[in-house]
Amino acid sequence: MFKIGDYAVYKSDVCTIKDIIQKENGEYYALIPIKDKSLTINILTENKLGLLRSVMNKEEALSLINEIPNIVAIDVPDKLMEYEYKNLMKTGKREDLIKIIKTTYLRNEIRLNDGKKISERDNNYFNNAEKVLYNELALALDMSYDDCREYVVSKVEEINKAREI
Repeated sequence: MFKIGDYAVYKSDVCTIKDIIQKENGEYYALIPIKDKSLTINILTENKLGLLRSVMNKEEALSLINEIPNIVAIDVPDKLMEYEYKNLMKTGKREDLIKIIKTTYLRNEIRLNDGKKISERDNNYFNNAEKVLYNELALALDMSYDDCREYVVSKVEEINKAREI
């Protein structure tokens, strides 16, 4: 059970537990997304659907960053790619967000190297997956979003270089 002031992830939004409200049909958390403080989301504290989870801690964040090079990109035919992106975005799993980020990055790199424009679809999924992942990582690592993004990229490059030796 969460307490007032705790951070939690609801679907794909990092939120603060603003209040715990008793209504006639049950007890609810009042959630405030950190990216839109004007919004309040009420969700039953029972959380039977698993839509609310704890934010990762620093150790989990560092472990996840170290695992990024081992997480493989999505390998499905192009016509199924959007379906796969949508499904992975819905899972709420951090590893699935990394799969999307890796896949869209690689696909856009290939397009740019072939002299083509980047895919708007891939670019949108890349940006959405990054926002979800880096908002949570930034909170766990006590960094700004931009600093966290730079940190993750540099750590992954460092890990990849160490593997080449």
